[in-house]
Amino acid sequence: MHQDSTMLNHTNKISRKFCVAPMLDWTDSRCRFFHRLISAHALLYTEMVTTGALIHGDHHRFLQHRPEESPVAFQLGGSNPKDLATCAKMVEDYGYDEVNLNVGCPSDRVQNGRFGACLMAEPKLVAECVAQMSQTVNIPVTVKSRIGIDDRDSYDELVDFISTVAEAGCETFIVHARKAWLKGLSPKQNREVPPLRYDVVHQLKKDFPHLEIIINGGCSHPIAPRGRIRERLWVGPPIRSLPTCTLWRPRR
Repeated sequence: MHQDSTMLNHTNKISRKFCVAPMLDWTDSRCRFFHRLISAHALLYTEMVTTGALIHGDHHRFLQHRPEESPVAFQLGGSNPKDLATCAKMVEDYGYDEVNLNVGCPSDRVQNGRFGACLMAEPKLVAECVAQMSQTVNIPVTVKSRIGIDDRDSYDELVDFISTVAEAGCETFIVHARKAWLKGLSPKQNREVPPLRYDVVHQLKKDFPHLEIIINGGCSHPIAPRGRIRERLWVGPPIRSLPTCTLWRPRR
């Protein structure tokens, strides 16, 4: 549903304690509406949509959603700062609460379009994208990334990426606690084969206390024994097989 952005109260006060990640062919409007029925507070994400699809395709088909889904974030894929800014404005005008830039997907199709995880090798370009998006909209601009790609997986390189993009205006990073291999592994394998390094994400939290760092990857049991979420989480494919109580408990 198209909404006038001037009537919306956009702040960075969104609760990201529990988020349902973008999932292709899964987190469409109907899925998000169902998730909202069982969780009042989880932040829900759309499927990733490319800037080309919004600019050159039927943007209304991709952007329309029910107001009842809120809070809901829209994930964009792209690497052209001007195009991303244009699309971020579309996202804001349609009443979304956040726009997220995908710098974590390692698929061949995404790489061929020069976006997704391959952009971790170009922190200055990502920073320029974030800067133009942030200057165009009032809603939060966030970034989803990995802890590294291929042989560019040192902690120093990750710190350089986070620092550079944060200076451009990004205050929230969702970090998949695995590196991504851009060649040789399928997207599914990249979610399972590279070892999880939660320690790296935890170190980022310590080194960047002024930023919101959200952990992603392998989060199949996010609820602690007493029903409390242990830390801010982005949960993806495992949500498909978890009982509905996993989404329900954040209501409390």
